[in-house]
Amino acid sequence: MKIALAQINPVIGDYETNGQKVIDFAARARAAGCDLVVFPELALCGYPPRDLLEKRDFIDAGLNWLNRFVAEIRGIGVICGFVDRNPSDLGKPLLNGAVLFEDGTVLHRTHKRLLPTYDVFDEQRYFEPGADISVVSYKGRRLGLTICEDAWNDKEIFRRRLYGIDPVATMAGAGADLIVNISASPFHGGKREFRWHMHSAAARKHGVTFVYVNQVGGNDSLLFDGLSAVFDTEGEIRARAAEFEEDLVCYDTDSRSGDMREICGSENESILRALVTGTRDYVRKCGFSKVVIGLSGGIDSALTAWIAAEALGPHNVSTVFMPSPYTSADNFTDTRQLAENLGAGYDIIPIGAIFDAFVTPLCPDFDASAPGVTEQNIQARIRGTILMALSNRDGSLVLSTGNKSELALGYCTLYGDMNGGLAVISDVPKTMVYTLSRFINRDREVIPRRIVEKPPSAELAPDQQDQDDLPPYEEIDPILRGYVENLQGRADLEAAGFDPATVGEVVSRIERNEYKRRQAAPGLKVTVKAFGEGRRYPLARRLTGAG
Repeated sequence: MKIALAQINPVIGDYETNGQKVIDFAARARAAGCDLVVFPELALCGYPPRDLLEKRDFIDAGLNWLNRFVAEIRGIGVICGFVDRNPSDLGKPLLNGAVLFEDGTVLHRTHKRLLPTYDVFDEQRYFEPGADISVVSYKGRRLGLTICEDAWNDKEIFRRRLYGIDPVATMAGAGADLIVNISASPFHGGKREFRWHMHSAAARKHGVTFVYVNQVGGNDSLLFDGLSAVFDTEGEIRARAAEFEEDLVCYDTDSRSGDMREICGSENESILRALVTGTRDYVRKCGFSKVVIGLSGGIDSALTAWIAAEALGPHNVSTVFMPSPYTSADNFTDTRQLAENLGAGYDIIPIGAIFDAFVTPLCPDFDASAPGVTEQNIQARIRGTILMALSNRDGSLVLSTGNKSELALGYCTLYGDMNGGLAVISDVPKTMVYTLSRFINRDREVIPRRIVEKPPSAELAPDQQDQDDLPPYEEIDPILRGYVENLQGRADLEAAGFDPATVGEVVSRIERNEYKRRQAAPGLKVTVKAFGEGRRYPLARRLTGAG
C-alpha cells in the first residue's frame, strides 16, 4: 500500500480554505499513485479551535464539509480529523474524531481516547473521551487509528502515566500491523528528538509500521513543526516531511521506502524557523500584511526585526528609532545599519520634546541627571504610544520586542515597551537571544556586531545598564529555566548550587510581576513552559515560604 502524509497548515475556523486544501492534497496524492492519504488532527477546523467549539454553526459547518469530502473525493482512501457530535446524552457534547472513508463510503470512525489537560491543552473542557479502540481491515492491512495524545502513554517512556490505558498497545494486541497517529503536536525546543524516540520505540516494541501526521504552522501562541514521519517495524524513519512547511510525502509499505525531506540541522535553526513561521502566520491569519517595530539599538529589537523581515519580507517591515536625551550616539548608527542590512523601512522620531512636555507638569523637581522610575517609564510609554499611533495610521501590527528574561522579572513597562499585537521573542531567554543572533551572523554580519557585543541597556537614564538593576543574565536564565520550566522550588535551586540571594531575587521578581504578564501581548511558545495560556497563576495571592 502506498500512503501519502498530507501535512497542512490550517486556518482555525476557515472551512473554505482548509476544505480546499484537503481536496487539493487528496488529488495530489491520488495523482502520485497513493492508495491512502492521511491528514492531521482536526484538519477541517484547525487546532486548537477552543471556544469556537461551543458554537452550533461551527460544528455544523465542519460536518457538512466532511459529508462533502465523503461524497466527492474518489479514487483514494482518506483519513481526516474532524469534530464529531456525541450521540449520548451523557458527557460532553463533542468528540475529537477521525474518519476513514473511500469512494463515498465511511469505512471506520473513531474518537480520541486520551484528552490532555496539561500546559496549553484543555481538551476535557469540550470533548468526551472516545470509547472504541478497535482495529479495521484496509487493503490487506490491520489498521489502528489513533489521535495525537493516544500515542503518548507508553509505560516504558513515561515514568508517571496520566491515563489508565494505552491505545497503541491495545490496538497492537488486537492485531494491528499499521498504526496511524493523526496529530496537532505543538513545537518546543528539543521535542523533535523526543517524539522520534517515542514513535520509534512504539513501532519497534509492537512490531508495527507507525505513521505519524502532524499539523504545521502557527496558530496564536502555538507553533507546529510538522515533521510527519513513518517508522518501520525496526523503529527506523523511512519517510519524513519538511519542518515548518506544508508538504506531501509518500511511503510504500511493500518496499518500505518513502520521501525524506531535509530538516533543520540544529536546534538554533529550528527555533528561528519556528519564530519566523509563528510571526508570519499570526500576522497574516489576523488579517495584517505589515508590521512596525521600535528599534532601540539593542539586541532584542534587532532579533525581532530580523525575524519579521524573514517572515513577511523586508518591504512589509517598518522600523522606528525613537531617541531620547539618554540615547547613545552609537545607536543612531547601529539602528540605521540594521535596517539597511535587512532592507526594512527606517524612520527616526525623537521623543525629547514630548518627554519634556510630560515631565514638566508631572515631575516639577525632575533631575535630568538622575531620572527615577516614573521618568523612565514615561519614556517607554511615549515610545509605545508612537508605535500604536503608527499602527493606526498605516494599518500595521506592532511587534513588541521584550525577551522571556525581562518578562519574567518585570523588567518592562506596561503600556510602553510591552505594547503590541504580538510578542515575538517573549519565550526566548536573553542568553538565547544572543545565541540566536550569533547564529544569524554565522556567514555574514546581518545584525551589526556592536549590537551583539554591547552590554544590554534600556537607555532610560545616563550610562544605564541592565546589570545595574538585575543580576547577570547568565545567572538569571538557568534559575528562570529551573523555576518556570522545570517547576523547581527555591530549595531545589539552591541545592543545585545557585546563589541563594540570586535565587531569592529572581523568584521574588517572577512572582510579583504576574500582573504585568497577564496584560502582555500573546507570545510565540518555543520552550517547554511559556508565560501565557500554559502557565496559570492567580494575581491576588499570598504564598510564603514556598516556590
